[in-house]
Order: sequence, then C-alpha cells, then structure tokens
Amino acid sequence: MKLIKKIAAIMLSVMMVLGMASVVSAAEGAGATSATGNGTITINNAIPKQTYKIYRILELESYNTTTRNYAYKATSAWKSFIEDKEIQNVYVTINNDYVTWKEGAKAEDFAQKALKYANDNNLNFDKKETAPDAAVGETISTVTFSGLPLGYYLVDSSAGALCSLDTIVSNIEIREKNGVPSVAKKVQEDSKVGQTDEWGESNTADIGQTVNFQTTITAQPGAQNYVLHDKMDAGLTFDGTVTVKKNGTDVDTTNYTLKTHTDSSVTFADDCTFEIAFTQAFCDTLTADDQIIVTYSATLNDNVESKKEYKNDTYLSYGENSTTTHSTTKTKTYEIPVFKYTKDAESKKALAGATFTLSKNAKGLDPINLVSVSKDKTTGDIYRVAKENEVAGTTKITEVTTPDSGKFTIKGLDADTYYLTETKQPAGYNKLSASVKVVIDKDGKISVGNPGTAATTVEVENNTGTILPTTGGNGTSLIYFLGAVLALVSGVVLITKQRMKNS
Repeated sequence: MKLIKKIAAIMLSVMMVLGMASVVSAAEGAGATSATGNGTITINNAIPKQTYKIYRILELESYNTTTRNYAYKATSAWKSFIEDKEIQNVYVTINNDYVTWKEGAKAEDFAQKALKYANDNNLNFDKKETAPDAAVGETISTVTFSGLPLGYYLVDSSAGALCSLDTIVSNIEIREKNGVPSVAKKVQEDSKVGQTDEWGESNTADIGQTVNFQTTITAQPGAQNYVLHDKMDAGLTFDGTVTVKKNGTDVDTTNYTLKTHTDSSVTFADDCTFEIAFTQAFCDTLTADDQIIVTYSATLNDNVESKKEYKNDTYLSYGENSTTTHSTTKTKTYEIPVFKYTKDAESKKALAGATFTLSKNAKGLDPINLVSVSKDKTTGDIYRVAKENEVAGTTKITEVTTPDSGKFTIKGLDADTYYLTETKQPAGYNKLSASVKVVIDKDGKISVGNPGTAATTVEVENNTGTILPTTGGNGTSLIYFLGAVLALVSGVVLITKQRMKNS
C-alpha cells in the first residue's frame, strides 16, 4: 500500500507540476487556448452503488498544449482553502490570484486536505453520480460526469478515503483507487462426533457451553470508517470481550472502540449485540488484503429450543454509507427423549419409578448435571443441562426418575456420545445390566445401542422375574396335588394288570 501511495503521489505531483508550473495568457504561443469549453470525467473501475462526487477547486482560465502551461484561479468556494497559510507554505504559490504548484509538494496529501476541508465545511459538490450495477459477469461499472467547466477537480468516492485530482481540458479517464472490504465469519465446533475443534459455518453445543466465534475482515485500499457489527440471537449471550489481531499481531485497544448493547448509553440502529469501531489512524495503516481477525465468544443460554438454529450475524460498514455482504453462523442444541416400559402381553406398558443418570462415560461415571424444567403426567417430565452457576443439591440434580407416563426428555445437549445408566429399578423389576449407548450426530439424529439403531425416542425395557415356589403355603398344595396324580396313575396301572391276568 505504501508503495502504491508513493507511486500515485509521484504521478499526481508530476501532473500538477507540469500543469500548474506557470501562468500564461490565452494568446501566448502556438496552441494557446481560452478555457471556455466543457470536458468530461470518466471513472473506470467504479464500484457499483457507490456515490462519486466532484468539486471544482480551481478554474482553468487558459492553457497552452504546446508548452504545457496552464493558468489557474481559485473558485469562490475554495478561495479560503487555497489562501490558507499552511496550503501556501507547502503546496501552492499565489500571484495576482493565479495559483502555481510548488515543486516537491505531494499531490496526494493536498487531495486529502482538500477532501477534509470539503467535509468539515459542508461544501456543495459540483456534481454527484451513483455507480450503476455491474454488467452480467462483471464486478465493476463506469461513471461519467459530462458538461464540466474546465478546471482542476477533486473526485471523492463514498467507498473509501482515497480521492483523485485532475485537470480537465477535454475528456479524462481516472480509476477508482478504493477497494471493497469483505467479512467472513466462522464458529468453532468441539463435538466429538465427526468433528473436533474445527471452524465452520455451524456448530452444536450444550446449554451453558461457551461458543467461540471468529470474524475475518479483509481490508482494501482507502479503508475509511470501518465498523464491525455483530448481532446474536436470543439463545446466545455475548461474553463481553474481544481480541483483535492484524495479520497475526495483536492490535492495541487504542485503535478501536468496543460498544455493547448492555451499555445503557449506547443504542444501535440495527439492534446489533456489539460494534467495534476502528480509528481512522488505524484504517490508514491498512493495505490491500490485510487480515483483521476478531475473536470473541458467547454462552448458549437456557432460552434455546431443541434443533432450532441460533444465528450470529456479522457485517462491516465502511466509507460513507456502504456495507459488506453479511456473514452468518448457526448454532444448534439437541435433546434425548426417553420412554421406560415393560412388556404387557404384546403391548408396551409405561413403567414409573426407574432412576437414571446421563453421562459421557460408558460406566456412568461423572453424570451430567441437570435442572428440572417441567412436569407433565401425559407427555412426561422435561429436564435441561444445568449451567455452571446453578447450585448442586438445590436446582441442580444428576438423577432422573420416570413418572407414571414412563417418559422424560433431557434438552440442551451437544452432538456427542452419551450413556443412559439405570441406577435404581422399580420394585419387582430387574435392573439393567449395562448402560444404554445413545449417539446424537451433528444433524440431531439419534442412534441407540452398539451397533447403533436409528430412533426418535430411546426406549428402555425392564423385565420382571416369576415368583419362585416355597415349602409352605402354595408349595405344599402343589406337592399334595402331584401326589394325588401319582396315586391315581398307580391305581390305573394296577387295575389294568389285574384284568390282563384274569383274561
């Protein structure tokens, strides 16, 4: 960028030195012309939808194409600027109202001072045009100002801080110097199912989990009024801090201001969660394709619903009123519905009184802390993953007991592998011998067992054993019954043998 600026400054300085080197009369030498006609300014490489304004700083009284001499005078609107002591000391000399460029003065610096003067004093521009949409397959367009009185013009773009100076004697072409920045946003995925610590457009998370975000601004020449806007859905709570790096190096906090919606003195027209406004001094250091990386985090709160997308939207405003394309990430959380039952003939009978824990350990160790959300005799009880600040033993629990419906649901779960462990069985029923493996993939689909079987609800069966006989009561009656049967059989055998003997 510095090299580009130097080259541009040298070229503009040469142009101005050649163009403003001396004062001539309209009739001086061959080729002398009275500056009475009109000219045009054509801006190539114009950025679609950007606004371009031109200011006539100096009027051209006459010029000589052969000797390349030009006679300039300040326009009434710019007379105070041209006559300013700083401008005369560094950039121009005034003699009988004629303006001559000082050798060695930097045209680029003069242009920036002129633009600041126009903005500070709210000067009227001579003409304004908005660049049309680019043609199909193109990214740039063209803007033309026609019918312009000859003179020395300042060309300003709403896209950025870079501007142009040119003398119009007929038709000239200039190029847009400002570039269009871009924004790309990513969220970190820490799931152990198919993805590990990867950055992408979406992720899954537990309630209470910290979600990390990263926004990359790709800067362009002419960076001006860079403000990063970030808006989080209600399911995400901004943690309140950011880190900023430029090309991998930390950016000092004096180079930007962080404003959040939690500050009562701050209001955002776009209802965003926070803004980062970069100073112009910092913007002036940016060159083409510099990477500004902003890292921050949020907590997935308990306002979330299972399988719903919670968005984090980001864009950059720049220049006068321009914005980049928005970049958005999506965060989801999931649930595990459970149905506890026993077989009654061929039907499934709801079973109350079974106690379970949920963990990420196959042996049921380190159970997940839960909070009761609601109780429903028909649809079942609902629990969610507890947040860190919720107190164990009061609101926070680790065991869930099935109600009369045999149903409960645990919400606010990351995509991961879980184990449902029965810690207490209903009276008269056999306890499960092993934990039930439950896998939630990144799309929220559930598989149960090993190997996994696709399911919408985790169904857990409990069996009961048959009663064993005893030596008293019913057991004695059974013995008497069996004895009677044996005696009857013996009698039948004896009668049969006696008949065979008599015959």
